[in-house]
Amino acid sequence: FVFFLQESMHAYAANVYTTVVEELMKGTQRKFIAVEQEFFRLWWNAVATDKHKQQIHQLLQEGRLEFVIGGQVMHDEAVTLIDDQILQLTEGHGFLYETFGIRPQFSWHVDPFGASATTPTLFALAGFNAHLISRIDYDLKADMQKNKNLQFVWRGSPSLSERQEIFTHVMDHYSYCTPSELPFSNRSGFYWNGFATFPDPPKDGVYPNMSVPVTDTNIHLYAQAMVANIKERAAWFRTNDVLWPWGCDKQFFNASVQYNNMDLLLDYINNHSDEFGVTVQYATVGDYFQAVYRRNLTWEIRDSQDFLPYSTEPFQAWTGFYTSRSTLKGIARRASSLLHAGESFFTQYVRKHPESSVCKREALKQLQSLRWAVSEVQHHDGITGTESPKVKDMYMNNLIYGMFNVKKLMASLILDMNNAKKNGEVYSSIYNKNSGIPDIDQYVVVYNPLAWNITTFITVSVSHLAMSVYDELGHSVPAQVQSSAESPSTYDLYILVTISGLSYRKYSVKPLNDEHSTSVGRLIKHKRKHITHADQRSQQLLPVVNNCYQILFDQNTNLMHSITERETNQTVLLTQEFLEYEVNGDVNEGPISDNYLFAPNASAVRVSKAVGLEVISGKLVTEMRQYFYSNASTEDYTYAVYTRMYTVPEGYNGKLLCHRIEQEYRVGPLKLNREAVLRTSTNLNTRQLLYTDNNGYQIQKRPFKAYVNNTVARNYYPVVQTAYIEDDTTRLMLLTERAHGVSSQGNGQVEVMLHRRLWNNLQWNLNNNLTLNDSSVVHPVIWLILGPKAVTSILYQQSGLALEHRPVVLFGASSGGKPKLPSELQQNSVHGSSVTVPPNLHLQSLSIPGWRYSSNHSEQVHRIHMGKQKQGDADFNRVLLRIRHLYEAGEDPVLSQPVIVNMKSLLSELGSVMAVEERSLTGIWDVNTLKRWQWKTAQSPSKGLSNIVDTSENCLVTVHPKEIRTFFVYFQGQ
Repeated sequence: FVFFLQESMHAYAANVYTTVVEELMKGTQRKFIAVEQEFFRLWWNAVATDKHKQQIHQLLQEGRLEFVIGGQVMHDEAVTLIDDQILQLTEGHGFLYETFGIRPQFSWHVDPFGASATTPTLFALAGFNAHLISRIDYDLKADMQKNKNLQFVWRGSPSLSERQEIFTHVMDHYSYCTPSELPFSNRSGFYWNGFATFPDPPKDGVYPNMSVPVTDTNIHLYAQAMVANIKERAAWFRTNDVLWPWGCDKQFFNASVQYNNMDLLLDYINNHSDEFGVTVQYATVGDYFQAVYRRNLTWEIRDSQDFLPYSTEPFQAWTGFYTSRSTLKGIARRASSLLHAGESFFTQYVRKHPESSVCKREALKQLQSLRWAVSEVQHHDGITGTESPKVKDMYMNNLIYGMFNVKKLMASLILDMNNAKKNGEVYSSIYNKNSGIPDIDQYVVVYNPLAWNITTFITVSVSHLAMSVYDELGHSVPAQVQSSAESPSTYDLYILVTISGLSYRKYSVKPLNDEHSTSVGRLIKHKRKHITHADQRSQQLLPVVNNCYQILFDQNTNLMHSITERETNQTVLLTQEFLEYEVNGDVNEGPISDNYLFAPNASAVRVSKAVGLEVISGKLVTEMRQYFYSNASTEDYTYAVYTRMYTVPEGYNGKLLCHRIEQEYRVGPLKLNREAVLRTSTNLNTRQLLYTDNNGYQIQKRPFKAYVNNTVARNYYPVVQTAYIEDDTTRLMLLTERAHGVSSQGNGQVEVMLHRRLWNNLQWNLNNNLTLNDSSVVHPVIWLILGPKAVTSILYQQSGLALEHRPVVLFGASSGGKPKLPSELQQNSVHGSSVTVPPNLHLQSLSIPGWRYSSNHSEQVHRIHMGKQKQGDADFNRVLLRIRHLYEAGEDPVLSQPVIVNMKSLLSELGSVMAVEERSLTGIWDVNTLKRWQWKTAQSPSKGLSNIVDTSENCLVTVHPKEIRTFFVYFQGQ
């Protein structure tokens, strides 16, 4: 399951779909399930003949081919963000509904490494009737198997509870593959097509390890082996229906061999069913769940606890992939954030400039290229970092190409709206330290992708210390310039921007003008200190202060000493250090760490003996730069932390900005077989209890558990956006912009794994080039928030999204003229508009999907039946709007309240709202016609909330805690 997409597509996947379709047509009893749409769509668009396409339509109608999940990929559940899970699901579902009029209703999440509690909620919201998982802790699975508890009704969200529960089936320990061993043969189990060798299949059609064909002499042995396995499994489930998966990774590439042997075997068992005590039939996942549902049993309820982390054996904790390929994880999230911005920017542009000169079709293609790239990297061997370097490069190239397209698109829309000369150069760059400004006299366009008013700093790289910054009216804008930590020849210019929701502003950056120069940060370099034999007698503390915090540094060690939250005057002793786990890579020496697994053979070791400190103080920004050296005299460092605090001038709303301590780390290149962590130690009495998020959607409680073996690795959890520790009064929160492994290995401690560099000689890993010899330098960012629980619970949701969706910064060279006045701008740009929601809601999507399906189901089915589903251009009239309530019920006295949203006034800047249709999560169901199966539980089902939107009632929608609501919106004049 680690393969290079193009090669796999042109050979392996193309063979699967082509031969399976041909074989299904040969026997009406035969069935097949297909999962990931990325491969299917590539086959459909590039390989399938008209005859194949006609056959697919027929097979779907007959229920012999079934699409399960139906997303672009089978997404990872540990390190993905909920927004991106929804995106890839919507992307696949849109294609299936537009092309075939079908709506997937079952999941097949057999391969992600551990199961998140977000997933059942997501699939329930998408209209699924049942969910299927496989990879959970080996010891837990054995226990559930013994007690027939592998099936239950899962209430993944505490707030949505029974309203979005879903029946869940956990596969037994044979998992999703047919048994690979036979008592009478040394070949692989029931795989008559053998093992796939692509892109160079054998000329004679004889693949390695093909099972012995079924013959009169061995058919009884085959049947006995199959029946014995079926009966073994039957003992672990409550009904007499046994799901027996036939296939595995890279199977059915030669479907005729496979089906011919399967037919013989199934017929033989059914003809001798009295003797064997079983009957067998081809089935889809839907057939299986239908059979179980008909039994009408009463099922146990599982609460919102997830199945993470995941171990397969005592020394195989799959907690390494939470951090593997940190650069890919970071780029995937930046791409997701840029896509989110590009979608809302384009939607507003289309609504306000119907006669525009920008080609909408081309623009949509640019967005689609990034939708595709962000969707595919959510694969459970994508963002996880568990692919070969070649495949990783493919993901990276697709993401970077898509980002380039969307930046180019945004720049061209701005040029068009400002009627700029079409040849005026616009340089574009997403927010990061290397966004260089190409010339002296230029402007910066800053877009706020959030539906809240924001006040924050953007950073641009400049070549002079003396700069001035002006807004559209020519007023001076607060800014600070200082030497750059990462590139000595340039300076960082921090500009304070205030931008309303989904709007942009334009700032001019000019060389020094005496009246309005920016403030300059002054650098003080402190002497490098030896941390192992520091002078403990005379503690000298260096204070760094803004309106919210005071941080003290210990001048004996140059390490952080404590943080005081100034409003409550609470001080927490807090120090940070880098440590490394040394791990084994030789299978002959013991358990190994690899892309998937983390197997430390001892406690983490402190990496540095000496620390250097530089402090840059200015009116707006104070930056503390710590450099960690392996000894007192060495020149080079592998580790650095840049900590920034902001002071917001009078007259600006700086609540969020003031309350965050921003840290950027520089880690690498590491030595081989080292795993790097940042450990933050405090005097909070946390009882070693950690909290981490599931996919940026909800929080899980993570008590420390002691195990006989591998306790360190089995207490690692994924953090996608939020993790925290707390005592009775105070909470320390960490907000991240990419996934990491996180753990609390001691009272008052939280450690984040930032980087891994590994080599191992496990044969499977060598065959697939899975060695993670990652010599890169990574630059992750984490924001810290410290304070009373009540204060942090108000701040963390908005702050986490402010980190995720930092403003998009585009650069242009000024044409010498005055910047245009906003009055002109407002008449013809998104600039003057604002789309704003309350602080407990998040406008998760505002986009033009472009799908051409009818939102009336019977009409859509009729159109497909008539062969008219693909006629005409993309649909630019339908706007997809998704709103998410950020809080759990009871989490905060004010922010956990339901919110009434008036759709007309929310979107008034985009035009006059004519109609609003509420849809399922991925848009393919009208919620009024969506009736999911009700599975019986001990608690009688209580009434759910009515989701019906009464468009005549001025489009009022009440959004309850943790709800994600999806709408199609249509405007007047369309």
